[in-house]
Amino acid sequence: MRTPRWLLAVGVLAALAGSCKSKRQGITVGLYASMTGSTADFGISTRRGVELALEDLNAHGGLLGQRVRLVAEDTRGDASEATSAVTRLIDQEGAIGILGEVASGLSLSGGRVCQRRHIPMVSPSSTNPAVTQVGDHIFRVCFIDPFQGLVMANFASRTLRFTRVAILKDQGAPYSVGLAEAFRQSFTANGGSIVDEQAYRAGDTHFSAQLNAIMAHNPEAIFVPGYYTEVALIAREARGAGFQGRFLGGDGWSGPSLTTNDDDKLVGDYFSEGFAVDAATTPVARDFVRRYRERYHSDPSGLAALGYDAALVLFDGIRRAGTTDHAALRNALATTRNFVGATGSITLNEHRDAVKAAVILQVQANGFQYHSTVNP
Repeated sequence: MRTPRWLLAVGVLAALAGSCKSKRQGITVGLYASMTGSTADFGISTRRGVELALEDLNAHGGLLGQRVRLVAEDTRGDASEATSAVTRLIDQEGAIGILGEVASGLSLSGGRVCQRRHIPMVSPSSTNPAVTQVGDHIFRVCFIDPFQGLVMANFASRTLRFTRVAILKDQGAPYSVGLAEAFRQSFTANGGSIVDEQAYRAGDTHFSAQLNAIMAHNPEAIFVPGYYTEVALIAREARGAGFQGRFLGGDGWSGPSLTTNDDDKLVGDYFSEGFAVDAATTPVARDFVRRYRERYHSDPSGLAALGYDAALVLFDGIRRAGTTDHAALRNALATTRNFVGATGSITLNEHRDAVKAAVILQVQANGFQYHSTVNP
């Protein structure tokens, strides 16, 4: 049966309308992050940084003569939802590049989709080495856990002079497991002893069994490479049980909810991060902090700064590629060298990982105070 001419005409008009709509929308990039759930601080902060970068870009003409449109998907901190979110961004929204995730486990899930579809992805802050090992279309603008673990192990042994440390990790999170391993290797290489190692899972609210086992070994500190929700609960329970040593952690502590929920039980403790407001000395960093404060009436976290930088690096890749072609964009991102962002100079190595410094922050009653910078 032949299709009526009038129906063919309708189809042509619809296609043209869709084409015009796509052209009006310009270039689409996607963001997937946990903007609700137990790690909502991560996604909210990251999205704010990305939106500041996008606002400035479009105010100066966009890219390739077009405005850039951001579509954000909430993963709710769930790995299967991360997979679905990235699929929607690519298939339904036509994203040519993806930003995200924060949690390494979620970046692994979403990254596999990007790699299969040959869509470049830039993670702002997933530090587990396996993230970029997914494939040659996966990049990141943060340091990785072997470096972060080394930084905190050296700080524990050389600055704080600790020789006996315990580890309490989230056994279900690749980030936590990997960072615990990196810390263990570096701390013992420095001559220190890991007196006990215990585990929990995200969502746990009671940790007495693990803490009692750890405290029986009388450690000087407990290294907790987890996310801020459980870290705050662990600190409260440990202090209530009489633990007087220090807590140490990684960038998963970053988020305003840490100091809101810890009842000041982490005051004086330390963690590693990729950015500190107190150390924002470059023009790019100072401008970012100023604009963030004006917009959100608070200081930006390291996750906000890394979201900002991830967006800038993706935009710079599109600009240098001179096209939205996926292969050309991937190749342009792979040649990112000495790009100056809010978190410092960003160079992507042959593994598509950023080579950059870490900062150590000390927890205060209402925020974090810069302690020191550690270069690679």
